[in-house]
Amino acid sequence: QKLEQLNQYPDFNNYLIFVLTKLKSEDEPTRSLSGLILKNNVKAHFHNFPNGVTDFIKNECLNNIGDSSPLIRATVGILITTIASKGELQNWPELLPKLCSLLDSEDYNTCEGAFGALQKICEDSAEILDSDVLDRPLNIMIPKFLQFFKHSSPKIRSHAVACVNQFIISRTQALMLHIDSFIENLFALAGDEEPEVRKNVCRALVMLLEVRMDRLLPHMISIVEYMLQRTQDQDENVALEACEFWLTLAEQPICKDVLCRHLTKLIPVLVNGMKYSEIDIILLKGDVEEDEAIPDSEQDIRPRFHRSRTVAQQHEEDTIEDDEEEEDELDDDDTISDWNLRKCSAAALDVLANVFRDELLPHILPLLKELLFHPEWVVKESGILVLGAIAEGCMQGMIPYLPELIPHLIQCLSDKKALVRSITCWTLSRYAHWVVSQPPDTYLKPLMTELLKRILDSNKRVQEAACSAFATLEEEACTELVPYLAYILDTLVFAFSKYQHKNLLILYDAIGTLADSVGHHLNKPEYIQMLMPPLIQKWNMLKDEDKDLFPLLECLSSVATALQSGFLPYCEPVYQRCVNLVQKTLAQAMLHNAQPDQYEAPDKDFMIVALDLLSGLAEGLGGNIEQLVARSNILTLMYQCMQDKMPEVRQSSFALLGDLTKACFQHVKPCIADFMPILGTNLNPEFISVCNNATWAIGEISIQMGIEMQPYIPMVLHQLVEIINRPNTPKTLLENTGTQNLKPITIGRLGYVCPQEVAPMLQQFIRPWCTSLRNIRDNEEKDSAFRGICTMISVNPSGVVQDFIFFCDAVASWISPKDDLRDMFCKILHGFKNQVGDENWRRFSDQFPLPLKERLAAYYGV
Repeated sequence: QKLEQLNQYPDFNNYLIFVLTKLKSEDEPTRSLSGLILKNNVKAHFHNFPNGVTDFIKNECLNNIGDSSPLIRATVGILITTIASKGELQNWPELLPKLCSLLDSEDYNTCEGAFGALQKICEDSAEILDSDVLDRPLNIMIPKFLQFFKHSSPKIRSHAVACVNQFIISRTQALMLHIDSFIENLFALAGDEEPEVRKNVCRALVMLLEVRMDRLLPHMISIVEYMLQRTQDQDENVALEACEFWLTLAEQPICKDVLCRHLTKLIPVLVNGMKYSEIDIILLKGDVEEDEAIPDSEQDIRPRFHRSRTVAQQHEEDTIEDDEEEEDELDDDDTISDWNLRKCSAAALDVLANVFRDELLPHILPLLKELLFHPEWVVKESGILVLGAIAEGCMQGMIPYLPELIPHLIQCLSDKKALVRSITCWTLSRYAHWVVSQPPDTYLKPLMTELLKRILDSNKRVQEAACSAFATLEEEACTELVPYLAYILDTLVFAFSKYQHKNLLILYDAIGTLADSVGHHLNKPEYIQMLMPPLIQKWNMLKDEDKDLFPLLECLSSVATALQSGFLPYCEPVYQRCVNLVQKTLAQAMLHNAQPDQYEAPDKDFMIVALDLLSGLAEGLGGNIEQLVARSNILTLMYQCMQDKMPEVRQSSFALLGDLTKACFQHVKPCIADFMPILGTNLNPEFISVCNNATWAIGEISIQMGIEMQPYIPMVLHQLVEIINRPNTPKTLLENTGTQNLKPITIGRLGYVCPQEVAPMLQQFIRPWCTSLRNIRDNEEKDSAFRGICTMISVNPSGVVQDFIFFCDAVASWISPKDDLRDMFCKILHGFKNQVGDENWRRFSDQFPLPLKERLAAYYGV
């Protein structure tokens, strides 16, 4: 506050610069602090500085960039770059020429100070330096910097490389012109005695790998050898920069060719880098075994982001190929979530395992034997991390060793060192898929028993690792866990009373995942009695503005969906609170939009999570939710949410609309005229999840509306047909097949209820429609969509003629259609055959692949 008052005086900033540059009687930290206060003022109020003050500050900076104190030079440099990044590079034309000319000063301090300032400007204003705005100063600066790579002072050499490094990734023209001399100069610095220089050389080579591989290729062998040395550098910062090289190289197509000859040397280096350093162990309090009673400090808890609901969650089981990215990245020691050599080495080994697959094993197995049974815990721990890191890439080759290794790891779960127990949890979770594929008594049961003990460990890090590992095991094991439910719930509920803040949040996730995995098997009175009281107790304790509600609401959403009618006794207060959260957030948003200065913007995550839990309730309770909907204004609120600026809000509101349509359409129907135009405008594939959820809701609504859907067809049909015909954009390729099928399913459903309106467009969508839906398993949605297509074909048979082979193929994808649907298929196939005559049909069906021909003959007699 004192500073705020002082800022009222126009001269205050003059005093600050005076103290920084002239008041030599004061000690350096005080002078530097004065400069940092001035920097903050520049950040906040620079455009309000009077002209005289501005010019005075600029001149003083340039006159004092060569102060004899490194601290003052650095402070002046920070001040200069702050002024420069406030758009003043344009209004300070003499700055860059002046700094560049100071580089040639005989005085070391002046040269170093000017270089320090230039390095900060290159970091903060790289884009504008490379634009026409300033008349392309880099054409002069970059050749100038390159001259200093050979300077006698290590600090200057380091600045020079750091400056040029800022322009690699953006492929700056001025640098690309000098790329060969840049690389040559880098090689000359390879053996520099100054760690900071070696670090910058490594960083440059890593970036050049991404940007100018062509220029590095001729020297690749010597670069790889060099990076091998640097990855073992005495200075951990250099080693870390060098280690990034392997991570980046693994993403390049040439990785295999370049590295195959070097694996023998590289693998031991990476494995060696995976040991905890002494400093890691101190930071991780590796010698503290029991800390469960110590409350978490708030900064330990990383912000959580809620992923809004996608309706595809209900569709995933129906897809034949379902390849979901797992999020079990190497996140085993996240309190030093700073990137370090251990993490980088492990990540590099992980990606290389994915490149080389089992060819890596001859280099790793001999090392693993030694590490996994090593008497020193730090070494043994690193071996367990190695085993986890290669799990994904080398799984096939590891299978013969797992019957011996998994029991050994299960034993390591009770190691006396907490850090060994926690990494073992993670590594075992990476092999969960294999464990679950074996007879349950062999590995699943002992693993589960030991993991549950670790969930109740006396060390918080182990609790966290065990909870996360258990969630992965739940996803893999699904209903295999049903026989052990009582035992599992016992442990998870006991953990409630034991856990500190941070791990509680992970516990919610483990409970939610359990509910997703075992589904309705959870709906037994004795299980509900165990699980619900502690959840509801937490629910009552948390205030509406507490972010801990997010994971709890997500967890309850999974539990409600699994328990179905079992959740009835708890649903009313939960439902009410969700509606209130949505209402509060909308009200706050309206206030903020009207008077942004008076009211702050709400955190819309509260509304998104609440909408998602309402979806979970609607899905779990079905028709039982009708009374609650009748007594609330949820549809009015949804109407607002569906028009929110934020895509995630719209996404969740369309999911809820679809679920309420299935659960209690009588309450949704009166609003359809308002909802449909909004759904139509949201069929925009730019926002893929919003578009998917809107599509799904339209399909559910059409089934309920029947022929009354007619007036709304024009609002949505053209967009759906356009989307289904779009070539695969990178965005849609990331979708899983479940969501890709939403559009054709909805088109089929619209055609089922309003064939006259949709059939005329048949020719425009029949081919992509068929190729999409041939890939999903038989289910209700596929059934209604195919009934729709058959009805449309009977209205407009000529629409399908050109693409009839695709229709035949899609029909053949059914394993067991219902009898009346099979009759519809028969009728269409025979109708077509009779229409064209036997001779033409034979010519036509000769184009079929053999399995298709046999299948149609066997099932439909054509």
